[in-house]
This record gives sequence, structure tokens and C-alpha cells, in this order.
Amino acid sequence: MSELTIGSPAPDFTLPTNGGGTVSLAGLAGRKIVLYFYPKDDTPGCTTEAIEFTGLAAEFEAAGTTVIGVSRDSVAAHDKFAKKHQLAVTLGADEEGKVTEAYGVWVEKNMYGRTYFGIERSTFLIDGQGKIAGIWHKVKVKNHASAVLEAAKAL
Repeated sequence: MSELTIGSPAPDFTLPTNGGGTVSLAGLAGRKIVLYFYPKDDTPGCTTEAIEFTGLAAEFEAAGTTVIGVSRDSVAAHDKFAKKHQLAVTLGADEEGKVTEAYGVWVEKNMYGRTYFGIERSTFLIDGQGKIAGIWHKVKVKNHASAVLEAAKAL
């Protein structure tokens, strides 16, 4: 798979979401999309990131932008996570890993000398025509949502 770059078409996706819905790239045609990938529900960094995006949800909406968090957790885990932290972002369940692989964020990681595969915290900004307009890899959570919001407003 080739690495995604600015201007390349965003890989299509359809995912089940928290709250019993589904979300797809085609279903959001014409809207800007923030697709942020995170390793696991209810872990410290992932919780902070989801809360920061939730805190800016109204501003993203005002900018015509849909925010979707994606991990390999189940819909049930997403429901629990969203309820516990009153999250206002859509959470997509990529249990089979097709979307994380399509976006190139399923990578080999190394922690305490142990090698394993996991999600590299990454964010993609997709314009209304379905093209990649912004990419953030190896995201540091603090203030990330604000930086993404500024990029979305500028589109």
C-alpha cells in the first residue's frame, strides 16, 4: 500500500459507530472530515484526545466538519467510553482493521523491548471532495484538536 499524501483521495470507509449508527466517507460527501485514529478506548492519551475534540465539537460543526475517532475497539466499548466521558464525537469501530490498514496507521510498535502491532496515533483532514487535506502522524495529544480545528477552518 502506498502512503497517503496531501491531495490523494481518502480511502473509502464504512464503520459501525457508537450509538448504533454507521458512518461512511460517501455518506459525508461535501463535508470536511477529521478522521483521527487512536490506540484504545479509555486509556489516558486517548481519553484526553477524545475530550479535547469533544470540547471543540461545536466549533468543528460551525466549520462544516465532522469529527470521527477510529480505533479497533468494539461498538460496545465505544458506547461505554462515550457515555463515561460524555463524548460528542462519533467513534468508529474498526474491529477488522481494514480502515486502520487503508490509512497506513496499523504499524509495528516497540515498547519495553517488546515488538507488536498497534495503531499509530494519527489524524487525517479530508476536504469536501474526499481528498486528503492534512495529515498528522505520531500525534502528541495536548492541543492537537485545536491545531486540527484551525486547519479545518482554513479549508
